[in-house]
Amino acid sequence: MEMISISAQDKGILRELGKKYREIAELPVQKETITLWKAINSLKPVRPMVMIDQLPWHELNAEGELTLKTSDPFCRNIETKLRRELYKWKHFRTDMVIEPVLRSSPVVEGWDFGIKVKETEKAVTDVNNDVVGHFYNDQIKEEEDIQKIKNPAIRLNKEKTEKDFETMQEIFTGVIEVKKEGIMYGFPVWDVIVMLRGAGELLLDMALRPEFMHKIISRFSEAYLAGLDQLETQGLLGYGFRTIHCSGAHTNELPSFLEKFIGTGFDPAKPRAKDTWTFGMAQIFSTASPAMHDEFEIEYAKKWYERFGLVYYGCCEPLDKKIGVIRKLPNVRKISISPWADVKNATEQIGKDYVISRKSSPAFFSRGNFELDAIIKDTKDVITDCKKNGTPVEFILKDLSTVNYEPKRLTEWADTVMKIVKK
Repeated sequence: MEMISISAQDKGILRELGKKYREIAELPVQKETITLWKAINSLKPVRPMVMIDQLPWHELNAEGELTLKTSDPFCRNIETKLRRELYKWKHFRTDMVIEPVLRSSPVVEGWDFGIKVKETEKAVTDVNNDVVGHFYNDQIKEEEDIQKIKNPAIRLNKEKTEKDFETMQEIFTGVIEVKKEGIMYGFPVWDVIVMLRGAGELLLDMALRPEFMHKIISRFSEAYLAGLDQLETQGLLGYGFRTIHCSGAHTNELPSFLEKFIGTGFDPAKPRAKDTWTFGMAQIFSTASPAMHDEFEIEYAKKWYERFGLVYYGCCEPLDKKIGVIRKLPNVRKISISPWADVKNATEQIGKDYVISRKSSPAFFSRGNFELDAIIKDTKDVITDCKKNGTPVEFILKDLSTVNYEPKRLTEWADTVMKIVKK
């Protein structure tokens, strides 16, 4: 098996970036930040934690720091990841952690359900932005269409996986360690169904054809669980990831994060779901009642989450009125409280039982004027509500489709919020 042929110039560029990355990873602050993440993830926070992720990278390269200099596609992929991490560390590091290792991902094929997404068109507002609107074609209109949903047939492309790993090792030898990693999978099943049906059709059928929708979600849940079985059997699950759904994942409660595995039952060669984090959401249920959320999401999601060690639940959907039904889910540790959720209501219901993963509003960044005063007020109000109820809280800024081509807004947000949480 031959490695990918890499030019001396490309290799030199990546090695220089790797050196910078390793130097940052070896700073004492990394261990200090990991300790803080472990504390909040154990529901014993030292202070609120802060992270920034999912950015409009096409708007951030004003000074050329993100401009790629390698030519080979394999190298450009690695270079993109390194430059973005270094950029975040320099301009808005918040509580990010950089580890002294680069990870080589497996090439896994077959995680699909037998139906491909079909779109009528896309709504594009910025040709440089890969965040666009979608108009989906309904492919599961009748009960016979449910038969189209197949179980995944997961397989590891061993040759490609080994070739990628050995090439990375050859590039970075003597600079930074390269490790193989597995895959993190979640249960965003309703996001998948939306793309196969369309939002309007799905919501109408939950009200008008509930039994039909139960058959759809039941079949998809079976398919997801069949895929999970295959990932476990083939030893493809990832472990020890530093983030879970844009939030810090370090913890002492999962054996996969411990330095020594003796006596834990954890085998790095064959990770189990219960050794790891997972995540999930049901964003289409934003306007659904707690009872409907319970009926169509919670009752099915239970089967996935009971297999895992810890769970991050939610995304953009407001969940402050649904804490009661979320309590039915096993192993939940963090609950997303989006910009459209009432923090006071959420903290009163949660108390000390979960971490609130507070999502700051992307709207503060998208308008003509950067709304720093509103950000300060929102952050302080959230901390006040959380202190009143003893609720651990982290501030996560994500889902940014634009910063109005002003990257400094992210730096200002990070500096401002970090000052508040450290007081």
